Amino acid sequence: MTTPTMEALDPVTVEIIRNALTSAADDMNATLIRSAYSPIIYEGGDCVVAILDTQHRVLGQSAGLPLFLGNLEYCSIAVEQQFGVEVWKEGDIWVLNDSYLGGTHLNDVTIFAPIFTGGTLVGFAATRAHWMDMGSKDVGGSMDSVDIFQEGFRMGPVKLIEGGAETSVIDLIKTNVRFPYQTIGDMNAMIAALRMGMNRMTELVGRYGIDVLQAASEEIFRQTEVLEREAVAAIPDGIYEAEGVLDNDGIDLDRPVPIKLRITVVGDSIDFDVTESADQTRGPVNCGVAQAISGLRVGYKLLISPHANSNGGSFRPMTTQVRSGSVLGAVAPAACQWYFSHLGLLIDLVSRALAPALPDRVAAASHGDSMIITVAGFDPRVGRNFVSIEATLGGWGAWEGSDGESALINNVNGSLRDLPIEMMETRFPLRITDYSIRPDSGGPGRWRGGNGVVREYEFLSDCVVGLWFERSITPAWGLFGGSDSTGPEVIINPGRADEVRTLKANARPMKAGDVVRLAVGGGGGYGDPQQRDPQAVVHDIANGYITPEFAALHYPHPPITQEKD
Repeated sequence: MTTPTMEALDPVTVEIIRNALTSAADDMNATLIRSAYSPIIYEGGDCVVAILDTQHRVLGQSAGLPLFLGNLEYCSIAVEQQFGVEVWKEGDIWVLNDSYLGGTHLNDVTIFAPIFTGGTLVGFAATRAHWMDMGSKDVGGSMDSVDIFQEGFRMGPVKLIEGGAETSVIDLIKTNVRFPYQTIGDMNAMIAALRMGMNRMTELVGRYGIDVLQAASEEIFRQTEVLEREAVAAIPDGIYEAEGVLDNDGIDLDRPVPIKLRITVVGDSIDFDVTESADQTRGPVNCGVAQAISGLRVGYKLLISPHANSNGGSFRPMTTQVRSGSVLGAVAPAACQWYFSHLGLLIDLVSRALAPALPDRVAAASHGDSMIITVAGFDPRVGRNFVSIEATLGGWGAWEGSDGESALINNVNGSLRDLPIEMMETRFPLRITDYSIRPDSGGPGRWRGGNGVVREYEFLSDCVVGLWFERSITPAWGLFGGSDSTGPEVIINPGRADEVRTLKANARPMKAGDVVRLAVGGGGGYGDPQQRDPQAVVHDIANGYITPEFAALHYPHPPITQEKD
């Protein structure tokens, strides 16, 4: 068969196919979320899906976690590299959660399958979602793991389904996780999403033919590359650098973990080098190379092509340098459970490094980390064990012309949502007694940083709590005269004789009646605070974003009163 030329392939058809591929991925994502058993998927949206072509390039990817940007293809590529291209068979479905191949922690499970039409391989469907427990030494995941073997059941790449029949891998999963019913339910939801992707891809091939579909894809990739190279070429040639530190790795609590970034721009090409970052750590803040590349891709996309969908033409102007054995290029048996903390920092560092060249496009830093709380125990109301994991919202950085947004998920997690109070109190033996904006937490500036939140839990039965809060040593920084934000704070039993302040904890025992108060940091400010519009300061005071004392300390004296919005 011959490939149609672009003269024969009209632009309207290209656009229809572009949007059809994106819609197919959206349909997959909706199927997964509607079918999932775990709140972190069906309420939080901790998942992503994609359709790939036969060369493992993205044809369509749903909204989801930016941290998985252009990452799912590494899983299908790993299969092909290990077993050869002839391994793909109709009716097979594969699974992989290996931290050094997929790049993330073992809880992020990727399930993917080849798509065949008329006996011909036409692409792949892939989905990734967070499974609540993978049999780690602590329920849901450990904050103090020191190797991958403490973090749970590691798979892949292996077949879940072979020729349409279930394999023994499913039984292995059931016997290695603490919540098999919920886990297998989420697995089946992911498989349903794959089947939706297969159906949509088959429909497109049937409507247009594989030749037209491939030609349209190549044109979409070409257009994307041209636009991105133009954006990179507009950046002045040069070397741009930035660095920051994580508080610690959860084990060596007095030793910060440095992350260093060097960006080199030459013409329409851009290189990201993180080889000078820390060696892999004893604690669980390491990630595989694939995930480091995804983190850098997020930082790149925020500045280079924020309004365009990602596809196989994305990131072609971009190269990356990651050192094997570093915290961003971990090798076995490095612990990887909280792999994303340095990636949130890294994404902000991209903007910090390029700020001199792109002052009108960059934003000050965000609160930066997922700020995790896990709760596990026995629920006496229903007579069974439970586990919950949540990311807590914070403030984003300001940019030229706008304040940062308050109470958003960090830039690593994108469309991940906070879990509703009503659902939490219904499903788990706890009460959320406070959920509010944390005033004064955003950095002052001509445009101020967004505020973090306060979220307080009272436990109604004995349980254990895990905490992973970061970025107190390197809180969200300001740009161009803007000030840094207030960092995170966690207080256990505030105001009581047994009050404890800590940012990290693993399986800490809690009694019924105990309280944990989470206070998340804000975003950095942008521009000189003395240039802030006085009416904006009044508005902030009236609406509780800042206190009068904070305003008096950081801003010109505002008018005395203004009505609340």
